[in-house]
Amino acid sequence: MTNETKHIPTAVTAYLDAANRFDAAGAGACFTPNAVVRDEHKDYIGSPAIERWVSQTSLEYRPRVTETSTQMKANTVRMAVRVTGDFPGSPVALDYEFRLQDGKIAQLDIR
Repeated sequence: MTNETKHIPTAVTAYLDAANRFDAAGAGACFTPNAVVRDEHKDYIGSPAIERWVSQTSLEYRPRVTETSTQMKANTVRMAVRVTGDFPGSPVALDYEFRLQDGKIAQLDIR
């Protein structure tokens, strides 16, 4: 599937919307309590750590994510994105892999 956001799971679209508004609490609410985010060779484990990661990243880099393509299989959503913000090399193309559990994000790997 490509660029058909209406079929992307609600937790993923809610996370992207909240992150693009720099809403750390809203973004964190999209994750399971023991979720893991892997970004820049660091792991952020649990909702409080994920909220702090979104908050710090938002303040420092002001990132905005735009989906360019999406593939879904079972409980995994693979998404190619374009990220713009206040960082060297902006914009960059990244790959997000979301793993879902009980309607929430259990893991997010950013590469």
